Amino acid sequence: MESSPTVVDIHTHIYPPTYLSLLRSRTTVPYLLDLSDESLPPRLIILPSDDDASIPPESRGRPIDASYSSIEEKVRFMDVHNIQTSVISLANPWLDFLAPDESASWARTVNDELEALSSQNKQNRLCAFATLPLSSSPETIVAETTRLQQLPHIKGIILGTTALGSGLDDPTLNSIWSALEQTKTLIFLHPHYGLPNEVYGPRATEYGHVLSLALGFPLETTIAFTRMYLSGVFDRFPALRVLIAHAGGTVPYLAGRIESCVQHERHFKPEKEGGRRGPRRDLKTVLRENVWLDAVVYQEASVKAAIELVGKEKVMFGTDHPFFPPLEPGVEEWESVATNLKAVGGTEAKDLIMGGNAMELLGLKRVSG
Repeated sequence: MESSPTVVDIHTHIYPPTYLSLLRSRTTVPYLLDLSDESLPPRLIILPSDDDASIPPESRGRPIDASYSSIEEKVRFMDVHNIQTSVISLANPWLDFLAPDESASWARTVNDELEALSSQNKQNRLCAFATLPLSSSPETIVAETTRLQQLPHIKGIILGTTALGSGLDDPTLNSIWSALEQTKTLIFLHPHYGLPNEVYGPRATEYGHVLSLALGFPLETTIAFTRMYLSGVFDRFPALRVLIAHAGGTVPYLAGRIESCVQHERHFKPEKEGGRRGPRRDLKTVLRENVWLDAVVYQEASVKAAIELVGKEKVMFGTDHPFFPPLEPGVEEWESVATNLKAVGGTEAKDLIMGGNAMELLGLKRVSG
């Protein structure tokens, strides 16, 4: 009897207990707000727009229950949705907010905890993307990148769009890109900061998080990756490997326009006064050789666009758990997951996307039993 395809969740988050203790110790964004009514779950305040004194405490941010921090809850979610393996990663905002003298030790603590949480599952159903101490010096970041190679369940790192604070085209990142390339460490590029609040208009709060999550996150991701490309990161580090969250933001739809603008940009013509060389490799080549995309995009047309952009062997299933849970209590199967499953299921590359590609990329073994 032929076995069913393995399902791997490449995009699934967790706030480990030690990280929650860090957030609970803070009073500025990001922080964890415990309510006076102890029967209510604490509120996670990670966006500046949520830190509004005019909003009642019980309505700020998002409520966070055990699904955000418990490995037992993660595995239970996996069982309900027939997921064999999950690649857990620290959810945003990672360690970006820490002072330089704190971030290195916290990175070691969090990454060691992610390794321990993954290894405690004896069926080998869990592995992880680590986080980096991005407010530290490049030398410290490189040292942690090297140390991660000793942790067998760490399969890459998750990286926000601001990196050291100046974006992914910052030349100071060169030694870090070099270390990530040399160690063949996969970079999971993920948004957090969105767009300036003023672009959403004065009525934005009436729409909750819809504008910031549906539009701000994908555009933030697109801009960050494009800045990497334009600054020649993939020319200098041609073996760098990047997995872009949320099916690449809007890259699948704007890649042609980006390429055309590069080709027609006078600033990139060295013979012109004040000109400089633009990226040497064309964007299509970079996307095919250096980029993978998750399929957290909720519609078949968008999954097909991702496949068209990077190839069917480079798109991977994800859930974004524990975010986008059912709003009704007691619901076991998540509509957000079902929507993603339906979107992937309509493609010819379903088995590859659901697990085969992730197993190949990360060197995962099939879970038995």
